[in-house]
Amino acid sequence: MQQTWFITGSSRGLGRSLATAALAAGDRVAATARRPEQLDDLVAEYGDRVLPLRLDVTDRDAARTALAEAAARFGRIDVIVNNAGYANVSPIETTDDADFRTQFETNFWGVYNVSKAAIPLLREQGGGLVIQFSSTGGRVGGSPGIASYQAAKFAIDGFSRVLRTETAPFGVKVLVVEPSGFATDWAGASMTVHDAPAGYESTVGAMNAHMRQGGAGAAGDPDRAAQILVALAKRDDLPTNLPLGVNATEMSVAQDRRLLESDLRWAAVSRSADFAEPFPVELPA
Repeated sequence: MQQTWFITGSSRGLGRSLATAALAAGDRVAATARRPEQLDDLVAEYGDRVLPLRLDVTDRDAARTALAEAAARFGRIDVIVNNAGYANVSPIETTDDADFRTQFETNFWGVYNVSKAAIPLLREQGGGLVIQFSSTGGRVGGSPGIASYQAAKFAIDGFSRVLRTETAPFGVKVLVVEPSGFATDWAGASMTVHDAPAGYESTVGAMNAHMRQGGAGAAGDPDRAAQILVALAKRDDLPTNLPLGVNATEMSVAQDRRLLESDLRWAAVSRSADFAEPFPVELPA
């Protein structure tokens, strides 16, 4: 069955690969970008199956307008993809507060704006799929230098869990995608890498060296990732969270095991906070 997609950040990276893969599969795409003229080649190739739209996801009203235009053009929207995002690198101690907030505006509030604006549309049409791009950093975390980005990605997962619960009665599914490193310009033109001050050479400094090489060695193929997601969008049975890439998979499994082991080790202590439980209890050795 032909599906209609609404994809933020479609001009490059994973968003561009996803728009191309959906169109190659015979679907229709409302492709949004800050500069929609960057999508002219898709329009030339796929004609009226592509609707290029100007959208800055931090603009709440613009998100509503873009979704309304897409629904009016295609009749319905089956898959909404919150892909737009970026990161700058600097330690928390010296990060400019305005820069931290601006990143969060795009990386979290952009997802919020589009997701919230989409709910009435999805409810009225009887369902749909929302794909939220998080990151393996939003599952595991701890990457030095990108605190704003990773904080937003953790927030996306928490927000999406509630969104999933609240909209399930309307037939809406929510999939959180957690990629590791992919061969896009996420670590290139989209990123500002600030010098790390003294004391941060082994943490943020190491991240800087990697990012100034353009994230050299990223193993993920964005076109393969896009084809995987297009195939998943046509299924009823979906995971709630999907790591993408070898690093994402291995790091997520290792993190889940660490958390489970810690929870089990400290379970008696945790339970003892309730009135009905034995107290005090012996702390683990």
